[in-house]
Amino acid sequence: RGPGGCGAGGADTALHGAPRGPRRAGPVRWSSAAKASAVNINEKASREKILTLESMNPQVKAVEYAVRGPIVLKAGEIEKELRKGIKKPFTEVIKANIGDAHAMGQRPITFLRQVVALCTYPNLLDSPSFPEDAKKRARRILQGCGGNSLGSYTASQGINCIREDVASYIERRDGGVPADPDNIYLTTGASDGISAILKILISGGGKSRTGVMIPIPQYPLYSAAISELDAIQVNYYLDEENCWALDVPELRRALNEAKAYCNPKVLCIINPGNPTGQVQNRKCIEDVIHFAWEEKLFLLADEVYQDNVYSEGCQFHSFKKILYEMGPEYYNNVELASFHSTSKGYMGECGYRGGYMEVINLHPEIKGQLVKLLSVRLCPPVSGQAAMDIVVNPPVPGEESYAQFIKEKESVLNNLAKKAKLTEDMFNKIPGVHCNPLQGAMYAFPRIFIPSKAIEEAKAHKMAPDMFYCMKLLEETGICVVPGSGFGQREGTYHFRMTILPPVEKLKILLEKVKDFHIKFLEKYA
Repeated sequence: RGPGGCGAGGADTALHGAPRGPRRAGPVRWSSAAKASAVNINEKASREKILTLESMNPQVKAVEYAVRGPIVLKAGEIEKELRKGIKKPFTEVIKANIGDAHAMGQRPITFLRQVVALCTYPNLLDSPSFPEDAKKRARRILQGCGGNSLGSYTASQGINCIREDVASYIERRDGGVPADPDNIYLTTGASDGISAILKILISGGGKSRTGVMIPIPQYPLYSAAISELDAIQVNYYLDEENCWALDVPELRRALNEAKAYCNPKVLCIINPGNPTGQVQNRKCIEDVIHFAWEEKLFLLADEVYQDNVYSEGCQFHSFKKILYEMGPEYYNNVELASFHSTSKGYMGECGYRGGYMEVINLHPEIKGQLVKLLSVRLCPPVSGQAAMDIVVNPPVPGEESYAQFIKEKESVLNNLAKKAKLTEDMFNKIPGVHCNPLQGAMYAFPRIFIPSKAIEEAKAHKMAPDMFYCMKLLEETGICVVPGSGFGQREGTYHFRMTILPPVEKLKILLEKVKDFHIKFLEKYA
């Protein structure tokens, strides 16, 4: 050590007491006392950890996220075994557990990728390989970035010109209903916005703790966020016998029962539904809005599948539009946060983590608190913001990229509609399986009959019956789906969620394998 350094005098002082001259080159010699001390330290090296399951944040421990839960971990183990050459009754694991479009083979939308590429590497703006309408959008986005670079931080609420584009998109979508860019917040996927709004809504303790009403079945983000924030989950059940419809009497039952143990003040709606795929009609939305107005509930409208509507007679209606059309008494009073994302729709750009939320009728002081909360994470990924801009500001008729864009968009959505019908039809041909119409989104949530003998075996393995079923399906066919218990379901019913994203031919094979497995499963446990 140099003079005056940490522990000046070196090891010799510490070990032998008196400082010595400059240390000679060569191996360090340890005294017997030093050796004993080192042994002591090594013995203590395995002391008890500070962070253990007992000492960790209990709210984090309570979090469960079935979409990437035990079944997916098992699928990962099986994939490793296949790579090592271990023989299985199948050659690959098909991950039908998550709505990851590009991982399932869906091609990216060319125009979106062109604009993001131009933003990422602006030298390409001089290339004749890129169309002018893509360059125009890229230049506008870059002008909104510090130093004209996608690598700079943005405002916490997002790039201003992109928020303006989001507001214009909402106005077009909703037939002229006004949208204010100041009410738009760009987010890291829709999940980030949902978590932020829940974080700012939850308060109180004991019976005054905030209750959050969520649909059952639900997307596990909601139950996970509620657990993490130590809020109270209030379940309302969708009507499976009526194509997973949402009805106000069930909302009222859930609300009234919850008032005995918490303060319900948030109502979450997923439309189109995940995992259930239903699309709510206008009358249903009006009834829900009236209920929220009457009961003074803050509405969260998860609308990330708004482009994914397949069934004839079904149409997406935004909660914002219906709220506006119900008149000023509703529109000026009901607090509503709506969410959208780049991850679903026809884009399937999950990895960019682009999204936005529009929040209306927020108290002015709370608006400042929300911006403060969002500023803690600095800003959403800027490439995701750019991707979101192309979702809300795509090519229009007359622009050179329009023809290719509309062809690619319609191809993706038509394919999904075809796969939704194919999945529904094939599931309903399997004995002991019933699947409601897949009106929208990108999943099937069939109800499966599980014999009592299989239920008993599941209990012996300390598993939920549908987890046992899905684990057997994975081990015997390589197909990874998520048990319905991870989304919530009525007592005594069993389901699984499966994405319809695989290519048509692969989806047919997958469905045939499920059919063969289910028939054998019934025969074994009947």
